[in-house]
Amino acid sequence: MRRLLFGLMVGLMLAAPAGAQEADAIQGVIRGQMDAFRTGDVDAAFEFASPGIQGLFGTADSFGQMVREGYPMVWHPQSVEFGSLSQTEGALWQRVIVRDGQGMPYALDYMMEQINGAWRIGGVRFVTDPAVSA
Repeated sequence: MRRLLFGLMVGLMLAAPAGAQEADAIQGVIRGQMDAFRTGDVDAAFEFASPGIQGLFGTADSFGQMVREGYPMVWHPQSVEFGSLSQTEGALWQRVIVRDGQGMPYALDYMMEQINGAWRIGGVRFVTDPAVSA
C-alpha cells in the first residue's frame, strides 16, 4: 500500500511540471508570433502558424494582411496577459488578454496544435463574453 501511494505521489509530482512546461512553451509561441508582428516580420510570424493555417493563406504576406485587418490588436499590442490553458473541443486553448494601442482589452482564445513535438497556432477566436473580455 505504501508503495502504491508513493508511486501515485511521484506520478502526480512529475505530471505537474510537465503541465507548466507545456504552458510555458505555448505562451512562448504566442509571444514569439506577437513579437514578429510587432517588428513587421510576417515571415517569422507565419512560421508560428500550423500547417493548416499556412496552407489556408498560402503566403506570409496574405497571412499578415489578414492579421492586420482582422486582429489589429495583435499586430501592435500595448500589453499581453496569459490566462488559462484548457482542453476543450479536443484541442488545447490558451486564453490571452490583449490591450490594443488605445488600451482597449480583447480576450482571445488561441487553439494550439503540436506538430512533430513543436507547438503551432492553429487558430484564434474572439471571446464574446463581456465579463471575460473586460
